[in-house]
Amino acid sequence: MILDIIIALLSFVMIAYMVRHFIFTYYALFGRPMQRSFRRILGVYRPKVTVLIPAHNEEMVIGGLLQRMTELTYPKDKLEVIVIDDSSTDETGEIADEFAKKYDFIKVVHRSNGGAGKPAALNAGIKFSTGEIILTFDADYYPQLDIIEKLVAPFVDPEVGAVQGRVIVANEDESLVSKIVTLERIGGYRVDQLARDDLVLVPQYGGTVGGFRRSMLDKAGGWDPNILAEDTDLTVRCILSGYQVRYVNDAECYEEAVTTWRAYWRQRYRWAKGHMQCAMKHLQGIWRSIHLSVYEKIELTLLLCIYFLPVLTLAGWLVGVAAYLSNWGSTLPVYVLLLSSFTYSTVGNFAPFFEVGSAVYLDDRRRLLWLLPALTVSFGIMAVCCTKALIDLLLTRDGNHEWTHTLHNGNGYNGHNGINGYNGYKRRNGNHNNHVEAKKPRRDLQG
Repeated sequence: MILDIIIALLSFVMIAYMVRHFIFTYYALFGRPMQRSFRRILGVYRPKVTVLIPAHNEEMVIGGLLQRMTELTYPKDKLEVIVIDDSSTDETGEIADEFAKKYDFIKVVHRSNGGAGKPAALNAGIKFSTGEIILTFDADYYPQLDIIEKLVAPFVDPEVGAVQGRVIVANEDESLVSKIVTLERIGGYRVDQLARDDLVLVPQYGGTVGGFRRSMLDKAGGWDPNILAEDTDLTVRCILSGYQVRYVNDAECYEEAVTTWRAYWRQRYRWAKGHMQCAMKHLQGIWRSIHLSVYEKIELTLLLCIYFLPVLTLAGWLVGVAAYLSNWGSTLPVYVLLLSSFTYSTVGNFAPFFEVGSAVYLDDRRRLLWLLPALTVSFGIMAVCCTKALIDLLLTRDGNHEWTHTLHNGNGYNGHNGINGYNGYKRRNGNHNNHVEAKKPRRDLQG
């Protein structure tokens, strides 16, 4: 009887996520996208914009991003860029200072007592901002020239409190891990985020290549330094404050993805633990909210609980094995539990097969389809990673959760192997004349 109940609950939850992914995939393939287009006001609506760039030991990439900031088409009298040098021990601060000396719209905030994580750095930087719209970029990113125009356009609607652009992996060919991250990114943005926006659900601010209305940030109290998934937390607080979140699929920006399983684990562990924190913090408020429809409440619940699913998958495997070894009686065969668990693990994780496959097809990246089976490796890793994150979260009662920084080696489009010539690599070697052959983006990022 007990096993039957466990099987029923696991199957119900897994089926719910499978249906969600099927809906998003079907909509992407056969629906009629109704994403709101703000192209008609590009170049017309130009509020004052602040770009915050938190940077901790980013000498390999910060120069490339700042150089790109100087090339953006947004009027410089309407733009300010604030680099938060978060207790860097390399030349990040010096590189940023050199740009600040040359360009009046670039400022640098040095935090000698920083290093506590991205949310704390952003809270420090926003104190020096004057923009009506606050955008954030991670240091390893390489944006379109007109990305600011595209990201600020939805804010012409006073009900919009946050906007998210699209992230594309620059170094996908560097390793199997970077290829898997590429698949996850394509599925997560080309199908998942776009479908949530077009279906008037809740797109997610991803912490970079996006931003907020300043008045919303002030109302919400800024970034919560105690939450590891500060982007998800702020997305929910934005929605609960009565604002809308919009996703702009053609506001594209390249990133340097992790390339090793160790880095993949550390990054996903932080994401999983942070989402679990958000679920525990916000689920009650979501279902009590007067601003959300029933569909939005369901979608937000599924979004916040997504990293609990690999835990249930692992639990399903273990219960199934235990039941088999102990001959635990059940009116349903044990293989039903094992099958349902495996079904979720292959189609219901962060970047499920159906979403990724359709996204790769729609994005004209069909050469990546052969990599889909490799996602099973990441699914198995996530089952263990998320379980550890949940256990650690439950055992950490003092609220002190360590922020793990992702190391960037400069292998994207703005690092020492990237498009821009200025970088910490050349500074450290004392040679600004060295030429490194630039890698070219797979798609035009000129705007």
